[in-house]
Parts: sequence; structure tokens; C-alpha cells
Amino acid sequence: MAAISLKGKDAIDQIFARLAAQTPEPRTELNYSNDYTLLVAVVLSAQSTDVGVNRATAGLFALADSPARMVALGLEGIKQNIRSLGLFNAKAANVLALSEILVRDFGGEVPHSRESLESLPGVGRKTANVVLNTAFGEPTLAVDTHIFRLAHRLGFSNGKTPAQVETDLLAIIPMAYRLHAHHWLILHGRYCCTARKPKCSDCIVAELCPSFGKV
Repeated sequence: MAAISLKGKDAIDQIFARLAAQTPEPRTELNYSNDYTLLVAVVLSAQSTDVGVNRATAGLFALADSPARMVALGLEGIKQNIRSLGLFNAKAANVLALSEILVRDFGGEVPHSRESLESLPGVGRKTANVVLNTAFGEPTLAVDTHIFRLAHRLGFSNGKTPAQVETDLLAIIPMAYRLHAHHWLILHGRYCCTARKPKCSDCIVAELCPSFGKV
């Protein structure tokens, strides 16, 4: 497969146009039924796979799909349902604490505010970005390990931290693609441009990628 001559903005536009054509309406692979269960699922996903989180939350959300019901379930009840996840003790404590705060300070609703979201236990910038994007339709970009890897392989960023990569990506991704950008990159990194053995022969943007044939 020969490289093509598009560079800079034209190459970025073409990359996202192809990803968009491949998956026009990308969705998170975490299972959730409302804004609250989305928030909890994302908090639980730290250092865990989406498959593992979905397995754990199937039972958890059947018992508690609102902050009030989660508080009523209690710490031990939460632990019992997420015991299969790494760091389940800390995660259970965070889920209970954030649920208590939502009940006490936000009327049981997930706030549509980065500052408020990041004030919740277990919620950092990445989690807030996912919730703002998926629940509220904001064009945010949550940099996980897949996006961090792809940003470097595609030549989008040389950032050393997720925050630096996020800044670089937001500066170059066209607004028309911003809403779904992090989902497209996550899915591409999860299933095609994998960490150990990228599937370059199956990649729809291979000839636009500066790392093609080098990884």
C-alpha cells in the first residue's frame, strides 16, 4: 500500500472522514441506562476492560440505577457486585461517596458541569470528558491509553501526558468531527491499531499514517 501525498490539515480531514464513514454513529461499549449509570460505569472502568465492567454492572444496576438506590445498597452491597474488578474496594467507596453527594447536593441528578463532575470522588478529567460527551453531547475528548497511542502513531501529538495530548488533539481535529472523535479513536485503537500488533493491512487510514510500516 503506497503512501499518498496529503499532509497536515488535509490528511487529518481525510483520516476522520474515513473513520466517520466506517462508523457513522459510534457509541461507548459500556452498558448504561441513564446518566447516573453511565457515570458509575466510567468510574468503574479505570484499569478495567469494558467487558469486565459490563459483567459487574449487570447485577449492580439491576439493584441500584439511581444515586438514592446505590446509597441504600450500601458499601458492602456495592463491593459484592463489583468484586471481579480490580481496585474494587476503592471503587466501591468512590461510587458510594459520589452517590451520597449527588443525592445531597444535586437532587439526585448528574451535573452538567465539568467543575461539579470533577469534584466527585473517583471522577477526574477523563471521566468528566466521557460523561460530558456521551450524556450531554459536548465535543470533549477523553484521552485513554488507546487515544494516547493513536495520537502519537498518527503524528497528531508528541505530548507526554494525556492532558498535553488532549490539548493537541482539540487544536487540530475539525469541529465537524469533534463530537465523535474520541469514540472513533478508541474503537480504532481497540480493534485495529492495537498496542502490540497493529493490523495495518486492515487499516482504513494506513496510507495516511506516518507510522505505517514502522511499528
